[in-house]
Amino acid sequence: MLNPLHEKTRQVAETLEASMGIPIQENPLPPLENLILTILSQNTNDHNRDIAYRRLRERFPTWEAVMLADSVAVIDAIRPAGLANQKGVRIQNILQWVQARYGRLNLDALCEMDPQEAMDTFCQLKGIGVKTMAVVLTFSCGKDVFPVDTHVHRLCRRIGLVPSDTPSAEKTFHLMRDRVPAGKAFSFHLNLINHGRSICKARKPLCKQCPLTLHCDYYAEESMER
Repeated sequence: MLNPLHEKTRQVAETLEASMGIPIQENPLPPLENLILTILSQNTNDHNRDIAYRRLRERFPTWEAVMLADSVAVIDAIRPAGLANQKGVRIQNILQWVQARYGRLNLDALCEMDPQEAMDTFCQLKGIGVKTMAVVLTFSCGKDVFPVDTHVHRLCRRIGLVPSDTPSAEKTFHLMRDRVPAGKAFSFHLNLINHGRSICKARKPLCKQCPLTLHCDYYAEESMER
């Protein structure tokens, strides 16, 4: 018997694709570049992340240069991303680990790994959690892994794909792993993010414009209160 939440997730994913289309993955970043970019994105917005990443690449032409640089210079380069002291040290430590493990500053081998093996291996490193690895595996390697950031976490709780009191994005990631239809992790992730930005906004969701009202716990509760 099909789990009701598996079926609900399938219906939500299909409804979003019917409403928003199926995203196409174009020009993926190499895994190492995406890993550093995703670390910079932690606890900040895309604009600040991109400024920090651009400054880092402009000041240090190679990843080896970043790895060997004085930590103060790296921290200064990525300061727009916030938590620069922490992120700078972690980026340099991760680059050193990659160099020691693979003999070069390249993570293309990551895409040949089983996703769970990759998760288990890289999430041992400070600064790398399941969201970061899911993003790299999905966007750089084309793996069918469903990344859960704070925005996806919020929508999954609001719609009712996970309990409303699910405490963290990481917990939502583990709950959703087997619920997202096969082959739909990339599409569902991006469509949820875009839906959250355009309609299911954090403070004032535009429920009258939402194609998900038949499936949404939040909408059902709001309707009962009226």
